[in-house]
Amino acid sequence: MLTPELWQDLLEQYGLRVHSITVLDAPEADNHASYRLFQVRRPAHITARPRTAKPPAAHAALGVGAVLHGPQGLLLGRHRLGTRELPGGTVEPGESLQQAVVRELAEETGLTADPADVRLLGILLDHVGDIVRVTCGAVVTHWHGEPADQSGESVGDWRWWPLDALPPDLFECSAQILTAWRPDLPINHTPAHYTPINHPPTAST
Repeated sequence: MLTPELWQDLLEQYGLRVHSITVLDAPEADNHASYRLFQVRRPAHITARPRTAKPPAAHAALGVGAVLHGPQGLLLGRHRLGTRELPGGTVEPGESLQQAVVRELAEETGLTADPADVRLLGILLDHVGDIVRVTCGAVVTHWHGEPADQSGESVGDWRWWPLDALPPDLFECSAQILTAWRPDLPINHTPAHYTPINHPPTAST
């Protein structure tokens, strides 16, 4: 006879979460039958969808996406084509990846940050049609100001979202960055080859 703990382990191995276990004993005094009622559910997974099926004109595209997570939640904006996404965009000639994150953050949200406060997560490589798409995910550890819509930008309606209630219409690159940052987030997206950036260890204080 399997113990409740073993049943719970088996159920969780198949992607189910146990919410409660109810003991059901037979009402007759001489009947020793006892049952366990497990209440379980399968966690909902968020499905990412591409923002557009039309590939960019260039043969390769290099972009950055920034994770800003604080007490209010995760910062996401709405693209004019309907998807929710992280602040970010295309790296301009001569820019470092950190400088691109800071510039895009200011242009899209009005928030200011220092390149020294941008920690690169890693590089995501995938294909959109015939285009090689290279995206660098980054975490901004400190910033100043409040996010607001900026004139002429294609992304606005900036909001802070709790990690356990992310919107279902995430832009593909943003979804890939978020799962690189937090692999435990229940986000579905097309696969991308991820190469983490190893940071040198910092001295203990």
